[in-house]
Parts: sequence; structure tokens; C-alpha cells
Amino acid sequence: MTVAIVDYDAGNLRSVETALARLQVDYRVVRRGEELREADRLVLPGVGDAGSAMATLRESGLADAIMHFFATGRPILGICLGSQIVLDRSEESDARCLGLIPGSVVALPRDAGYKIPHMGWNTIEPLVDHPLFRGIEEDSSFYFVHSYVPKPEQGESILAECEYGVRFAAVVGRENLVAAQFHPEKSGVAGLRMLDNFLQWMP
Repeated sequence: MTVAIVDYDAGNLRSVETALARLQVDYRVVRRGEELREADRLVLPGVGDAGSAMATLRESGLADAIMHFFATGRPILGICLGSQIVLDRSEESDARCLGLIPGSVVALPRDAGYKIPHMGWNTIEPLVDHPLFRGIEEDSSFYFVHSYVPKPEQGESILAECEYGVRFAAVVGRENLVAAQFHPEKSGVAGLRMLDNFLQWMP
């Protein structure tokens, strides 16, 4: 099995590479759309601005390649920014995104009395019995760094929620795509288990 890690100048690659190496899986960092053809699974990491990220994905041909990859039914995992740009549009830079999950990305409210960005450890509440959560103890904490959150149109696309002033979608998904607003690769034992669950997942 080969996992493609998409490099679109949005950082966060080294920690993902380190985590996959610990799980002893064959991975490749890809920068062009054609490099996704032979991959069995795809990881879409990233931190930063949605507008800049989407511009890079389109210029490199990766945007179309990711959408084609999704259409083939092969598993995709989005992480942090990668969990946002799979929706239709982001308030950040008014960016048009990949549109794999209907919905938008909105800013965390600054009037809720909580510091923005949301940075640090927090728990999530799974809403469905998804294979991604298998073997992960209740109240496990995961590492977050973000100011925006995914807001799917359909409630069934929300797989887990988190609370930080407001409740928001912490994990979203559709068909062969799952995406976490937090960083499983930086979330210790629970995060590694989640990554391993993704590697074992057969949609």
C-alpha cells in the first residue's frame, strides 16, 4: 500500500511523514496531479490560508487530481486546512474550494470569550460509529490549531464534534473521505491510532 501526502506549500508535511513512518507504511510526497495515479490512499494535510492553498492546488493540477481520486473511491484523509478545503467555499479569502463535501468554512466567533485561534488539546465527541474512531478511548484529546471550522450543509457529514465556545464539526466525512480539523499526527497515542484506523479503513 502506498500513501500519497499532498504537498501544496501549506506546511505540516514533516509531522505527517514522521507519523506514517512510525506506522511503517510506504508513503510518497506528491507535488503534481499525475503523481496521484499510483497511490492507494491520499492524505491532504496543511496549515495556513485557504485562498493561497487552493491557488497552489489549481496551478499544480492537484485540485483536479484530488477530485478524480475521490471519484475512484480510494480513501482520503484531510487534516486541519485539509479538512476545510474539501468543502465548497471558505470565508477565509472567500476561497472557492474542492467541493467534495457540500458546505462552507466559517470563522470561529470572536465574541464567545475564548482566545482565537483555538490552539491546544481538546476532546472530541464522535456522533457515529465510524471505523476512524475504533479503539480510541472516550475523552481522548487531540491537538488543534485553527481559526476556521468546517460547516457541512448536511448533518450526516459531521462525524464528530468539539466544543470551544461553540460546538463545531471536528471530523467530517462523505463516502471515501474523512477529514479532521485537528492534527492526529501530533496527538500522541490516540492520534496514531486514528491514522492507523484510516490506513485499515475500507470504505
